[in-house]
Amino acid sequence: MKIVGRSLFKGYVRGDEKIPVIKGLDFELESGEKVAVLGPSGSGKTTLVNLVPRFYSPNQGVIYLDDEPINTYRLADLRRQMGFVSQDVILFNDTIAANIAYGTVYPKDIDRMRVSEAIQAANLSEMIRELPQGMDTVIGHNGNRLSGGQRQRLAIARAVYKNAPILILDEATSSLDSESERQVQGALESLMQGRTTLVIAHRLSTIENADRIVVLEHGHVIEVGTHRDLILQNGLYA
Repeated sequence: MKIVGRSLFKGYVRGDEKIPVIKGLDFELESGEKVAVLGPSGSGKTTLVNLVPRFYSPNQGVIYLDDEPINTYRLADLRRQMGFVSQDVILFNDTIAANIAYGTVYPKDIDRMRVSEAIQAANLSEMIRELPQGMDTVIGHNGNRLSGGQRQRLAIARAVYKNAPILILDEATSSLDSESERQVQGALESLMQGRTTLVIAHRLSTIENADRIVVLEHGHVIEVGTHRDLILQNGLYA
């Protein structure tokens, strides 16, 4: 899976003034590549990753997936190719298994073996063993019976279960304490193996091992390279 953005422009309106968020951005993500995107607040990072699954569309420009404009794909088919993990996890007042297999219409259709594998990959096995009903435990409204780290790992387990070839991570560890982040980071490393990954993060531990780091400022790409390359450039990233 290759993702290419060409001359993207996305704006929003504040009063009578159109404020560009992304301006003339050209960006390419090769199949199997892990690319980290970072920059100051308001630089366009989240806007960029929200354009890829068509949460909204650019005002100008085209995003290509395997050389086809993404707006030529049926929306369901496009999003079937993508797993999305953000800092804002949406969970339901249902069982752990049903939350991991989100999108499965009937409980009888949940592949419990795949759920178990996703639980293990997301470092949730110990928690599940401690619950009297295991993966059939109901987690409450928006997962309010779970800690922040457990909720985040459940979102990762959902992405593992989906097994999509493209993975988008939007600040997936930003709201966690250091112990929870350590557990979640291990689960994320497992999830990223063999997938084309676009990751937004501020924490060095998440980005320093990326194949490439793309630095945005005011909607423009200003630096591209590995962690070592960008440190030596002594620019905004450094």
